[in-house]
Amino acid sequence: MKSHGSALAEDAKVLDKAVAKRLVSRGMALAIVGVVLSAAAAVTDAKRFAFSYLTGFTWLATIGLGALFFVIIQHLTRARWSAAARRHMEWVSGVLPACVVLFLPIAVLAHDIYHHWMGPEAANDHVLHGKAAYLNPTFFYIRAAVFLAAWAGLSVWFIKTSREQDKSADFRPTARMRASSAPAVIVFALTLSFAAFDWLMSIDPHWYSTIFGVYVFAGAATSSLSALALVTIALHKAGLLRKVSNVERQHDIGKLLFGFVIFWAYIAFSQFILIWYANIPEETIFYRHRWEGEWHVVSLALLFGHFIIPFLVLLSRHAKRSPLVLGAASVLLLVMHYVDLYWLVMPNVDHHLHLSWIDLAGLLGPLGVGAWVLALQAAKSPLYPLNDPHLAEAARIDNP
Repeated sequence: MKSHGSALAEDAKVLDKAVAKRLVSRGMALAIVGVVLSAAAAVTDAKRFAFSYLTGFTWLATIGLGALFFVIIQHLTRARWSAAARRHMEWVSGVLPACVVLFLPIAVLAHDIYHHWMGPEAANDHVLHGKAAYLNPTFFYIRAAVFLAAWAGLSVWFIKTSREQDKSADFRPTARMRASSAPAVIVFALTLSFAAFDWLMSIDPHWYSTIFGVYVFAGAATSSLSALALVTIALHKAGLLRKVSNVERQHDIGKLLFGFVIFWAYIAFSQFILIWYANIPEETIFYRHRWEGEWHVVSLALLFGHFIIPFLVLLSRHAKRSPLVLGAASVLLLVMHYVDLYWLVMPNVDHHLHLSWIDLAGLLGPLGVGAWVLALQAAKSPLYPLNDPHLAEAARIDNP
């Protein structure tokens, strides 16, 4: 390599054309299957599909948002270890422009999802009268457009500027990304928090939690790091990256993932303990609905699957450096992130747990489109930022 000598010569710059074509084809096939199943589910039971699709959409969107946060925060902190990881998170954040289109079914079905405050029953609810300035359809759609435009704009801009750095030895593109990262993280924090309030918390407009936005962020960060770990492991297994992204970088990703597993549990417990201690009926009803009947099984599954098991597994240094163990933990956390969102959304549909193929269809639509977009991003860009000023240094950093 011209920019960094032979130190990184073992690493492939791009995916092989045949491999890239195969990935894109498989992603497209999954997207088609997901869209067809989603359409069938919408025709079969539009109301159930509305909530199932909201769950699947927020699962994909939060993974993309977690990836965008990672990209922003690496530039903000001038991190040097994460050159390759930042590129892979750019791929994952590439799903955010697609989320603009994927949000359309939610916009169409919003009156089914948010019927408590969008429907006629709101006229007789004195609590909702006090929230009407915020919870009204017009303002809801305006805010949604702002959120989606901000996320898509940030994702496209950081990806585009990063590609500029690939083609130039001038470090001004990197300097621009660093300078933009501070205002970007403020925009990110505000839009993610209010989107969590709008799209998830307002399903039950009488319930509220000031920590809810942070809770959703914790899940977004954990799930995106899980996706990053899987991408890193796949590239290592294929023999494409050996220097700039090696077992040391995998170890670093594992440490971050371990930290956010703890952070998610801390925020989840903080929200629970404050509501339990205050014992206000308007607040405790949220947990009552998620402990009655079969929902207590899902609540316990979250405790063990989203915290206790991954915490114990990732505690070991060996686990973070093992592709098999870290990969298994990452898959588990991605599944549990969906379960977490399902636990937030679906008790509002039925206080008893009833699984349906419509729930799977609501997930496969966004999942398929997300997989297709990820494949396209990986196929059309270098596997790491070719002229990043700290690329060679990233390859040399070791874990003591």
